[in-house]
Amino acid sequence: MTSELTTGLPTPELGRDAAAAFVTEHLAHLICDDVRGSDEFSGGQRAADRALAAFDVEGYARHRNEVLPVLRRGASGLSPYVRHGLLTLRQLWDHVAGGPERDVSKFRDELFWQEFARHWYSRLGTKTRRGVCNALPPTATADFDTGWDRRMACMDNTVGELLNDGWMVNQARMWLASHWAVREGLSWQEGEDHFFRHLLDGSRAANRLGWQWTTGVGASKHYGFSRYQVEKRAGALCNLCELNRWCPIEDWPPNPALEPISEPVELRRDPHGIRTSGPKHVVESRLADTVWLTAESLGVGDPALAARPGLPAVFVFDERLLAGLRLSSKRLIFLVETLAELSSTTTVELHLGDPVAVLQDRAVAVTFAPVPGFRSRAEAIVPAETHPWPWLAAPRNGPISSFSAWRKSVRLHR
Repeated sequence: MTSELTTGLPTPELGRDAAAAFVTEHLAHLICDDVRGSDEFSGGQRAADRALAAFDVEGYARHRNEVLPVLRRGASGLSPYVRHGLLTLRQLWDHVAGGPERDVSKFRDELFWQEFARHWYSRLGTKTRRGVCNALPPTATADFDTGWDRRMACMDNTVGELLNDGWMVNQARMWLASHWAVREGLSWQEGEDHFFRHLLDGSRAANRLGWQWTTGVGASKHYGFSRYQVEKRAGALCNLCELNRWCPIEDWPPNPALEPISEPVELRRDPHGIRTSGPKHVVESRLADTVWLTAESLGVGDPALAARPGLPAVFVFDERLLAGLRLSSKRLIFLVETLAELSSTTTVELHLGDPVAVLQDRAVAVTFAPVPGFRSRAEAIVPAETHPWPWLAAPRNGPISSFSAWRKSVRLHR
């Protein structure tokens, strides 16, 4: 029995200003910056549904890697809503049906990449804190928010989007990760942590897999960032750059000093089965009286919430976890906006403290979340009902060593 204190929180009002005020009053001691929301994204199911309805897959294959101008971008911008379960990968898969074949195929490949990240992290968990294939020793340290040469227009633009919007196109993420860890020799783990703090779609699955792939610690090679990519994907930046004639990234960076790790992470099989992928069907031990909502699944279609619409729902801001993470206020405002909207149609209790202390004496219905933190807390809470995670591809006891190997081993989940 834990003795940690918990605090009941009021129901936040709808809207950005109310969400910012809520974070200022109740959560400001847990964030890494001044309280402000994303310039581009709002939380909530209605915002997620509008974004999905507005997305047209036509042109995606050609323009998905464009950085600037913004109007040429093909990226969907749906990832913050997928990250928190407001949209599922299955919904995105179905949404693009009937579009141009090349665009649909490329977009669905990216959905499979996101699903691979979830399988990869669910399987390996905290082992992914180090490279699963190689080691990349850092040679220097720097503060992420001020450690960039902001005279470089490519750095100023992409870092600015991260800090202001909490989102970047994938190409820009690769630029920053490669510049940080490959060219500058800084710790990829620290870089990944900084992304996680600011990205509205920040997850240890997709974010960490991306850093491992870009830096080469989780793949057979690294991604090298140079002026060539900027001119190809955002040429106007070079034209406007103060360092145009003395570009620090004119040439490709030297190959990083990758070293095969002496004790490789087990990538071939899943010895834990249901523990890492969750149940295939609802597991029920007693009658539920509460729905436990997690940050992985806050949509109105959350399986547990949909199955028990008459029950009150509970969300707990995990104070100890958040104190260690020190997330950007943008992330917490996005969550509060989402919870405020959900509270307008469902009875939602909010707490600050330890989820186990809040929930261990309740009979909770919950949707399995494929992250280690959920499993450790669920073991202490002992849910009355555990609902399956809405996988796009059913987890199997197959290889997780690479995306291509994994892709051959799975099938679309129906």
